[in-house]
Amino acid sequence: MACRKSSVFGALAAACALLLTGGTASASVAVPPPTPADFAAAMTAAKSDSALSYAKTNFRQAHGTDPATVTVADRGVPVYVLNPAFVAGTQGAPAGVLQYIAVTATANTGETATLRAAPESPGTWAVGSVFSGNDEETLSARLRPDAVLLSEPQINGWYELSSTGVTLLQASLPQSPVNQFLSLAEYQKQVKSRYGDKMPGSTYEKEHGIGFARGDAPPPAAPGLSTVAIVFIVIGGVVVLAVAGVLVLRRRRRPETP
Repeated sequence: MACRKSSVFGALAAACALLLTGGTASASVAVPPPTPADFAAAMTAAKSDSALSYAKTNFRQAHGTDPATVTVADRGVPVYVLNPAFVAGTQGAPAGVLQYIAVTATANTGETATLRAAPESPGTWAVGSVFSGNDEETLSARLRPDAVLLSEPQINGWYELSSTGVTLLQASLPQSPVNQFLSLAEYQKQVKSRYGDKMPGSTYEKEHGIGFARGDAPPPAAPGLSTVAIVFIVIGGVVVLAVAGVLVLRRRRRPETP
């Protein structure tokens, strides 16, 4: 499941710190796409019985009954999330790291929901949450061929990320004009000013700010986890680094439990 409770944020923030010491990919090249094997594993997870159960629960909560049928798309959208190492200004860190692959599920009524497939361990993917609507699919249609979809969850922001910069597509709390291009250097200055003082090891953490609950002790990282897997584990902590209440503005619902 996607992490939401503050009691786990201390561990998540500690995992973020692991990312700050890694990630040496050059910001001058596009972030690497998921491998064909990753895509295949994500699509298999999206079509699993448990994923369909998530989707049906989402639709049921809207109408009180299960849809007659649910169709899962054969296409997935890679979604990247703002990289803590990029925020911190780590040399060579890319602006985004892969968070999940979004797959649209459609009920016979025409309503849509987005299944989020993410890595559990190398080669193993699973759907842990579902959100109403198909924002990722809709926004991906606006991307240029050399760009990917980047999420800045603190402002519910969605960007087109290319090898040279970002363009804001939409946000609940826009920090720059929609459709305005920002170079990677400009964007890094923006996000550092917003979140740089709230990173792991900061005074904010020591004073037990939002996302750093008092008494939380990080568990040891599981051996063999890829950076992509670690990113998914920590993203709940990243979401609340700056603005804890922003997500109430989301049009979507919270993840459903089947």
